[in-house]
Amino acid sequence: MHKAMIGMCGAYCGVCEWREKTNCAGCQANKGTIFWGTCAVATCCVEKGLTHCGLCPDLPCEALQAAFDEPNHGDNGERLANLKAWARGEDTFIRIGEFKPKDTSSE
Repeated sequence: MHKAMIGMCGAYCGVCEWREKTNCAGCQANKGTIFWGTCAVATCCVEKGLTHCGLCPDLPCEALQAAFDEPNHGDNGERLANLKAWARGEDTFIRIGEFKPKDTSSE
């Protein structure tokens, strides 16, 4: 895992399918301005001087939760797990989509 590819929101930019297609250097290098526009989560990290949201005492904040819940870019807990692992100093990541969605149909 390359630390420069740690996504501030908990995604690992090193395996992003759009990185090569758009010549994106990852959100660490881009300082919050990603190929698709300005990322509020990354901008917040830059403003706070944090490498990623896992280092923030407000984890998970409303902005980050909104990113997790976004239908096209959300996840099933992988990003939060990554952020917590990275905050512990672990050099691992979970790909977005590896966790199975929780079945809420019987609730």
